[in-house]
Amino acid sequence: MPMLTIHNHHAPSCGDPPIANDSPDSYVGYFENRFGEQWVFTFDRSTKTASLHGGDIGWNTRVEVCDGSAAGLVLQPDEAAWLRACWNAAVK
Repeated sequence: MPMLTIHNHHAPSCGDPPIANDSPDSYVGYFENRFGEQWVFTFDRSTKTASLHGGDIGWNTRVEVCDGSAAGLVLQPDEAAWLRACWNAAVK
């Protein structure tokens, strides 16, 4: 039984939202701002890799996250704070 259901607010042209892995090695974070823009952060503890997906950049676009920052993305202050919080929670 799902613990959390999140609805995609983006148009079909943005691609398919990522499917969160419920493996014990996975950390998943979700953020939605007041405009309905959505982000999904994933961290794989077994490989120590993290990525960020967002509807506005196309759900199928995977952005690498390193040390709590997403290379090449300009995030709003609240988005950046959320991403750093996800990183800190995932890597500890």
